[in-house]
Amino acid sequence: MIRLKQQTKTDEGKKKIIIVDDHPIVRQGLENLINQKNDLVVCDQAENAHQAMKAISARHPDLIIVDISLKEKNGLELIKDIRVRYPSLPILALSMHDETLYAERVIRAGARGYIMKQQATENIAKAIRKVLSGQLYVSEKITAKMMHKLVGRKKTKTAASGTDSLSDRELEVFLLIGKGYATPQIANQLHLSVKTIESYRAHIKEKLNLANATELLQHAIQWVNS
Repeated sequence: MIRLKQQTKTDEGKKKIIIVDDHPIVRQGLENLINQKNDLVVCDQAENAHQAMKAISARHPDLIIVDISLKEKNGLELIKDIRVRYPSLPILALSMHDETLYAERVIRAGARGYIMKQQATENIAKAIRKVLSGQLYVSEKITAKMMHKLVGRKKTKTAASGTDSLSDRELEVFLLIGKGYATPQIANQLHLSVKTIESYRAHIKEKLNLANATELLQHAIQWVNS
């Protein structure tokens, strides 16, 4: 556990928030922003999934903010775990990645909102309040995209063969390939075996219709840079 914040009388009646992020500066910055609000207070912080689950059990928060790029177990897996154990706990996903990459995935995993770190300074309180009220917090663009799928519009051939077809873990591997990580480095980063990463690479090539490792690397780099 990072630390337990002692609740004071001035905190009574405020909605309690837990922040899960592996960067101390990000956690502290978010806490400072949130604690400036009259109706919100950060009751705890965590830097990984294990600490997050302990904090939830100890603090009984009203909402948890989860960075999806955690070390060891990633944020998507943590969101799924929280949804199983605490189905009524609202989750707001936080990420440095553009929402078009992960917003739909975190909503499917069980989060009720997605906010990019670049937007957090201005919009974190708005996002928290909207999720706490039972609403979904994503951009209009993502809302429209999700509604199109909800009404049963068929995917185009391009979409079906693109990154939307990748599983959460495959997308994570694909992202690391595009950042220049070699297979052993990816295995170390994700705490998986080299053989498992090689299997993911094979699945990605098949789904994206890529002939070899060179095409996979080129496609991944182009995707990351775009």
